[in-house]
Amino acid sequence: MIKKLHKQNFTSLFFVGHIAIDEVLKENKPHKPNEQLGGSVSYCSLSLKKYSEKVKICIISNFNDSASYNSILQLFDHKNIILDGIKHLDTNNTRFVLDYYNHSRTLMLKSRCPDLKFKEIPNKLLNANPDAIVLVPLCNEISYEYISKMVQNFPNAYYGIDIQGFIRSIDENGHVSLVRNKENITIMHRIIELLGDRLILKGSEEEMKILSGKQDWNEVMHYFQQFKGISIMTLGEKGSMITKKGEGILKIPAFKPKRVQDETGAGDIYLAIFLYEFINSPKTWQAIEKAGHLASAAASFEIEKKGVKGFVAKNRVLQRVNKKNYLNNY
Repeated sequence: MIKKLHKQNFTSLFFVGHIAIDEVLKENKPHKPNEQLGGSVSYCSLSLKKYSEKVKICIISNFNDSASYNSILQLFDHKNIILDGIKHLDTNNTRFVLDYYNHSRTLMLKSRCPDLKFKEIPNKLLNANPDAIVLVPLCNEISYEYISKMVQNFPNAYYGIDIQGFIRSIDENGHVSLVRNKENITIMHRIIELLGDRLILKGSEEEMKILSGKQDWNEVMHYFQQFKGISIMTLGEKGSMITKKGEGILKIPAFKPKRVQDETGAGDIYLAIFLYEFINSPKTWQAIEKAGHLASAAASFEIEKKGVKGFVAKNRVLQRVNKKNYLNNY
């Protein structure tokens, strides 16, 4: 049965970027890597599908689903996530090794799918009318030209961006780092200007400092106030900050999880939930603050379980928001 992208009262979103296979190493189990589904498109789409039943989600990606990986796409399909935008390839999948130690992690890229190409998007998707397009690359697989063509084809959509996959540097041995690369920074600024007031930009503390060239939190957020879109800086257990041109700076608390099992994907969930709530709001500054609280609370559930399992429905997120059980360092 062909799934339809649009239905009355449903919010439709495209999530764009590589699906990944992650090998996770923990400091207490250094020789026992755990292989799991990864990639921002995975965390974003699966979490939002659990959060709300009133969404239509399509993934645009490259993936080799042969052999042992055919069950991965079945996971999305069973959640009624539309897979028409996935190009099936014979190449290696995008694979990372995630090595966690003392609440930080190092990344190594083991293999990589080819870059995404706009011409490979099926016509049925190009003729759709998504409310939002979420661009979440892992290793620079989405170019400025790709986004420019997206904007030409979908001028009325909102665009969510996680900047990590746009500014990462990867050396010949696969070691992933965040450094202030002039070329990457220039491209990212061009993208921000291109998307204008249709942009919701999210980055971690380190990423936003690199992009802005500032170090102090308030200086970082003041820097992003020059742009028309919404800018979000996530700060882990210290919460997050949100700003917009012509507005102030919102400080959003981090909510206390019951336990900490796996911090992977928390930022992806924040972006997905925030964007969904923003789209379905009056888009006032007060509504943006409310969306930030919901996004932060939703992300706090993700770290309670390993892998793509810490997703909950909106009613549970609302309960956590209403309890206002914040982390002490907020």
